Amino acid sequence: MVKAIPDILAQIVERKIAELKEPTPALRNQAEASIATRRPFAPALTANPPAIIAEIKKASPSKGVFTSSFNPAAIARSYQQGGAAVLSVLTDTAHFQGSLDHLEQARQAVTIPVLRKDFTIAPIHVIEAAAHGADAILLIAAILTTGQLRDYRELAAEYGMAALVEVHDEDELQSAADSGAQIIGVNNRNLHTFEVNLETALRLAPRIPGHAIRVAESGIDSAADVHRLADAGYQAFLVGEHLMRSTNPVTALQALRS
Repeated sequence: MVKAIPDILAQIVERKIAELKEPTPALRNQAEASIATRRPFAPALTANPPAIIAEIKKASPSKGVFTSSFNPAAIARSYQQGGAAVLSVLTDTAHFQGSLDHLEQARQAVTIPVLRKDFTIAPIHVIEAAAHGADAILLIAAILTTGQLRDYRELAAEYGMAALVEVHDEDELQSAADSGAQIIGVNNRNLHTFEVNLETALRLAPRIPGHAIRVAESGIDSAADVHRLADAGYQAFLVGEHLMRSTNPVTALQALRS
């Protein structure tokens, strides 16, 4: 079903496989009914640079719980006030303490597009995202074949959603390109060690197809990081931990865009 994958990611995918169910007719109907409510995701990443994809997550496997008073709607509003282009909401429960309810709460609080960030390994995950109002989904090249990347991206498009295809190295980038990805994100986090190095995005930048929107992910903590990555050709920047740990997300976002 999925490719051979490393360490913690393998544990996450194993749990996802164990939890898989077939989409119900009701879920499909809900997904189809939501198509008219989609917010354009790709245009938001290029309209007002630099575009910050501000991430909402309660916890992570490597850092633990970020906040005990987690309010997705309030966080979403502060991110929009600070100038975020779009939101990313973690919905994985077991490892990130997220939920589809968090996605809905965040999206209902703002007018900007929202990405469902999760570990998509089956069609039901795409349909769930659509049914709960996502404007885009995440597809991780480390756990999906080229054919799956293409299939799930095309399924997302049927429901009016965009797909951010995430890569970590040259081979995954080639797979993303071969799948026809229109939005490619380079994650600077090493899947084996969880260490973060911006050099990953800088190394892969020249290899990203010219037509694709370029997103840099992880390890972005300052305007200097944003400028350095923008100079390499990146148009959007996914920032999570830095914002979740900030005492004032509004000013933290404004500082990133300065």
